[in-house]
This record gives sequence, structure tokens and C-alpha cells, in this order.
Amino acid sequence: MTSKYWLLKAEPDSRIVKGKDVKFSVDDFESVKTSPWEGVRNYEARNLLREVKVGDQVLFYHSNCKNPGIAGFAEISKEAYPDYTAWDPEHPYYDPKTKQDSPKWFMPDVTFVARAKHLVPLALLRNIASSGDADAAGVPYIGLEGVEAIKGMALITRGRLSVQRVEEDTWRIMRDLAEKGGWDEQAIGKKKAPAKRAAESVRGAAKDSAAGSATKRRRRGPG
Repeated sequence: MTSKYWLLKAEPDSRIVKGKDVKFSVDDFESVKTSPWEGVRNYEARNLLREVKVGDQVLFYHSNCKNPGIAGFAEISKEAYPDYTAWDPEHPYYDPKTKQDSPKWFMPDVTFVARAKHLVPLALLRNIASSGDADAAGVPYIGLEGVEAIKGMALITRGRLSVQRVEEDTWRIMRDLAEKGGWDEQAIGKKKAPAKRAAESVRGAAKDSAAGSATKRRRRGPG
């Protein structure tokens, strides 16, 4: 059976929920090797988890942090089964509405495979998707095919969903980016600043224009 490809998100920075830290970084993943992917409480994400098969390949993604991006690679090692953490009142993602005899939430087991040699930042992917220029981003080796693959990623078009399908060609592009690198982290960050300043200038000009128009309208009144 042909493997499928997925992107799974986890939070690498400490965040306390009900007195427990829910962080799970690539360091944590490498340390434990295999982990149940518990705590998913979104129906669309849950349905996707129920589709995964043993041997499917995974992009491990750092989310909700200063530098989100693809931090490693993993593999599905056990297909989805009831997420028992939903029945635990002490668990951060306890759900009192789900019952053991009629489970609502499911989780697969996921096994660590490798760290990304270069974390593939979301900022890079957004830059490539918006500009359509892999050369300017410092990654000419992905070619036009890579640019189009990135444009079609759910990570770009959907954003927040914690479980996402990934096309095989896209997975290969991410693997190449993680292995070869080549982009300038600071340059990627700096490219946002002029655009932001330009947008602020436009908004400022619009406000000034509106204020000027309002003044003119007031001058048309009696007297």
C-alpha cells in the first residue's frame, strides 16, 4: 500500500494548561521516540487522524512559537485508537462529553525518524508562496514545481488546522529544504518590514485624506 503524507503540529514552548505543561518539541519527540498523538479536539483534525495508516510519513511542525516551521520527520507506527486522555479529568484536554463506550476522539502513535537539518520556517514558505520566486528566497533548487507545491499546501491556504494532508511531491520538497537549507533567515524577516511600513503609510494617507475630506465637508455648511 502506498504511503500517505501528513503534517502534524505541536507546541515547542512551555504552555501550562490545567497545571500541566503541554509543550512537545522536536527535542522531546527525539527523547521519547514514540508518542501517542493525544489531545486533538477538532473534528476535522480528528477525522484526518482516523485516516492515517502505519508507515505513513509525517512532517513534524513547531507551532504557536516565535519561529514556527518544520522541525523534523516522523512516521505513523500505530493507527488511530480511542484517545483515553479525553476521559481523564486531570488531563489538559479532558472532554466530559465523551464516554468510554462511545469514544469521540482518536489518536495514532507517531514515531520520531529524524530532525530537520535546517528548520524550514513558515516565513520562508509564505515568502515563496507570495512571491513565486524560489531564486530570490535562496532556494533555486526547488524550481517552479516546488513553488507551486508550496502554494498549494494547507499550511499556506488553511493555516491553523493542526493535522493536514501533504502531497507526496510537497513532502519531498520539504525534505530537500530541510536537508539543503540556503535561505537567509534575517533577509526573510526583513522583507516583511518594508511591506508593513508601506501598508501603514497607505493607511495613514487614507486617514489623512478622510480627515481632509471631513474638514472640507464641514466647511460647506452654513456660515
